[in-house]
Amino acid sequence: MALPIEDYAVIGDRRTAALVGTNGSIDWLCLPRFDSPACLAGLLGTPEHGHWQLVPEGVYSTERRYVGASAVLETTFTTADGVVRLTDLMPRGDGRADVVRRVSGVSGRVRMRHEWRIRLDYGAVHPWVRRHHLHGEDVIVAIAGPDQLVLRGPRLPRATDHSHNDEFEVGPGDDLVFTMTWLPSHVPLDDLHDLGDRVAQSIDEDEAWARSCREDLPHADLVRRSLLTLRLMTHEETGGIVAAPTTSLPEEIGGERNWDYRFCWLRDAALTITSLIDAGYTEEAMLWRAWLLRSVAGDPQDLQIMYAVDGARRLPEHELPHLPGYAGSLPVRIGNGAAVQKQHDVLGEVMDALDRVRTVRGTAEDEAWALQRALVDDLARHWQEPDHGIWEIRGEPRHFTHSRAMVWVAFDRAVRAVEVHGLPGPVEKWRRVRDEVHAEVLARGWNEEKGTFTQHYDTDEVDASLLVLPLVGFLPADDPRILGTIEAIERELMRDGLLLRYRTETGVDGLAGDEHPFLACSFWLVSAYALAGRVKDAHALFDRLAALANDVGLLAEEYDPVASRMTGNFPQAFSHLTLVQAALVLADAGPA
Repeated sequence: MALPIEDYAVIGDRRTAALVGTNGSIDWLCLPRFDSPACLAGLLGTPEHGHWQLVPEGVYSTERRYVGASAVLETTFTTADGVVRLTDLMPRGDGRADVVRRVSGVSGRVRMRHEWRIRLDYGAVHPWVRRHHLHGEDVIVAIAGPDQLVLRGPRLPRATDHSHNDEFEVGPGDDLVFTMTWLPSHVPLDDLHDLGDRVAQSIDEDEAWARSCREDLPHADLVRRSLLTLRLMTHEETGGIVAAPTTSLPEEIGGERNWDYRFCWLRDAALTITSLIDAGYTEEAMLWRAWLLRSVAGDPQDLQIMYAVDGARRLPEHELPHLPGYAGSLPVRIGNGAAVQKQHDVLGEVMDALDRVRTVRGTAEDEAWALQRALVDDLARHWQEPDHGIWEIRGEPRHFTHSRAMVWVAFDRAVRAVEVHGLPGPVEKWRRVRDEVHAEVLARGWNEEKGTFTQHYDTDEVDASLLVLPLVGFLPADDPRILGTIEAIERELMRDGLLLRYRTETGVDGLAGDEHPFLACSFWLVSAYALAGRVKDAHALFDRLAALANDVGLLAEEYDPVASRMTGNFPQAFSHLTLVQAALVLADAGPA
């Protein structure tokens, strides 16, 4: 059975990522891309579905850390016989995918166990495995269909029952380096060359990038790790930003709320870019803008809310019945049916992010602005239709208040583009629609009797997404209607000091079961508190949330405060980007 979610750490090469457990096992890895089929899928089943483990025999304790501000993971195992260190990373540089694992003896003599079990196509396919002699050394090659994986190292495990196992001793000063490399199956092994100095280059590049991070932020180390994690989930070539590198980690253990997050949501990516820009990083913003232009090009009515890493549109959702699921949580899904939903808020987040790009990079963007104009004009024709909202409900479409407020954002930023940046456009029309949307939200999204904005126009329920209204400038943070909404959300959605997205028992999302507090919502509350003048409350909640990060500073989508464990896909971009946003707002608000 897989470890608790918080017992994993992530390594990656900005093309894909792997989850490494405290037990030295890589239980999840998709190659060569975030949204490729997994070759190590034990996370969603058992070791039989693929894992790669290097771990001491017998009883041990574990300590982990990232090396400086990098994505290089060090796991130190302490046993009764000695101490050994495992260093894991995925170096970058030449378009191929490598996992490097170095076993180093620190003290004493420690007996290590090594198991390499490759299962392609999400654990369904047993590859053809053979030994091969390459450049004077023996290697193990696993091959099936389009994929070829090559294991190299000083002690190669022997085949036993569809896996490769070995045991060896490590003493002080010993260094054993194992590498696994993905290549297309048609590429000759002779083309496989050494890593050279790409390991050191990867560390140096990460640390150079991280040095630009502001230091005057609460929990600055955690903010830096969040920014590095967001960068790790940005494909370095295409610019696509994935919501998480995993699929089907459950929102409720044993439940059906299991989704594939290995794709590029326009909303999540736009919010990620906003966080990066506000933190002082612009290179990723330009890379993502180029990805956006390529992905959404064409008829504005064909706009999707998510795409594949390379901008592909078809993301059909289906189940993998051969996998038993994380902790028995079924179904295991790949693809995501929400790709065909209408979510009117998405253009608001995109226009806001592009407004930030214009502010920091200038306005020389004729092609980008032409696309934005077309999308805004299309929204003007359709914004009054119901949608599925930010939470991608699978029930009846509604007139969600958050969606309507973000429609207002889309038109407001379009007006700004004309008025502030001098870009051409029908500004009078856009002002008129912007004001109409604003008036409608105030009239239909506000419940005078309860003193709060509501989840949608036909309910008196609240929704944590309403906390975004002051963050995007829809109303001032100290407006009595915002203060009343904050109080209603605290009263109705707070569970053990953390916020739910909404009350699932209303049936609005069309799904069975429940879920746990959604971490991004609590970070929104931090920002809302700070902007509303409740700075002491904001710092207290931020401290509470920071304490929920695991030992290496990572967060999942949700947190179960009763069982004290993480749930949902991991690491989750939405959790980390809202952490960064909250830290920036708190820094501007001052001390508690």
